[in-house]
Amino acid sequence: MKPDLRARALNYLARREYSRDELYRKLLPHAEDRQALEDLLADFGVRGWLSERRFAEQVVRARQAKYGSLRIAHELREKGVAQAVVDAALAEVRAGELETAQEVWRRKFGTLPADAADHARQTRFLQSRGFAGEVIRKVLRQRDDD
Repeated sequence: MKPDLRARALNYLARREYSRDELYRKLLPHAEDRQALEDLLADFGVRGWLSERRFAEQVVRARQAKYGSLRIAHELREKGVAQAVVDAALAEVRAGELETAQEVWRRKFGTLPADAADHARQTRFLQSRGFAGEVIRKVLRQRDDD
């Protein structure tokens, strides 16, 4: 027996948090009409079962030890989270971003760049992890006595 849309949505939400947009895209192929799906998601939002804020906080907790605020913000926007929710969720990440970048850099490299090519390689790595240019410059300017 094929589960109805509500049961399918509850099954997804029982496993993990979803953004509204992400859950909409996941359920759309199973919906008979878009309005029924919109109504269901609105009901879930009112009941507190579907929360963009909770979803954003969960993504931030899962990613903040490895990635910078730029990458996390991009991921949240890709999942359809509103910019205001993204900004609120990333406040904590931005406060500790330098320390996170230093720890990520320390695990990967551990020594300051010896030449321009090594400096460029380390910079590209930190950029790919979503750290801002100013944070990367501070990390790569640190002294051994830190």
